Amino acid sequence: MASFQIRKYRDDDAEAVKELFSLGMSEHVPSAFMHLLKQPLTQMVLVCLFCALMTSSKSFLLPILAVTLLLAGARQFVVYMFNSYIDTSLRKDVSKIGEAYLMQKDSGFWVAEVDGRLVGMVGCLPNQDAPACLELKRMSVRRSHRGMGIAKALCRTVADFTRDRGYAAVVLYTSVVQTDAQKLYEHMGYEKIREFVIPELVAKITNFTLFEYRLDLQRDGKND
Repeated sequence: MASFQIRKYRDDDAEAVKELFSLGMSEHVPSAFMHLLKQPLTQMVLVCLFCALMTSSKSFLLPILAVTLLLAGARQFVVYMFNSYIDTSLRKDVSKIGEAYLMQKDSGFWVAEVDGRLVGMVGCLPNQDAPACLELKRMSVRRSHRGMGIAKALCRTVADFTRDRGYAAVVLYTSVVQTDAQKLYEHMGYEKIREFVIPELVAKITNFTLFEYRLDLQRDGKND
């Protein structure tokens, strides 16, 4: 198995970072769609629509077709929401790593390379709501290179950077559909300290929960 290298971000990494971020976020569309289908409101709408059309049409074909079209529309809506988030994130910081991270105090951005190819990335910067913490952001590893320990190495890079800067902890936010990420963070010693739904109406309707995790660097050094 090829070895990997963790290094600081360079300007010529820009396109690869944008591609990696976009691909990584797009991977969550299926799990987000399944999350939507599991919500009681979604199931109630589907059942009511099916029963109403079944009663009025006296046929199975029309309600099945209508439910199929509704599910297809719901999936396209999930795709649209993720694409909107990707576009917003690209404009906010992913397309300008130097300005958003490297030029800011106590901030950093690193990439993982295998045979000269960028296969992972992570950044950190001061958390606005917790001045004593740095926030881990934009963690992503290519699917083809998972299982090599790259994500763990990126997490340790952020923890070491945070400790060197004299901060007490690392915090991060992840969503209910990012189950693999949650397992990784918990394995690395992060503890889930808060669960919340963002204010947007769509998030409230679909119960799209976010989790806040924290790694306390003052507790001990063996978990990070």
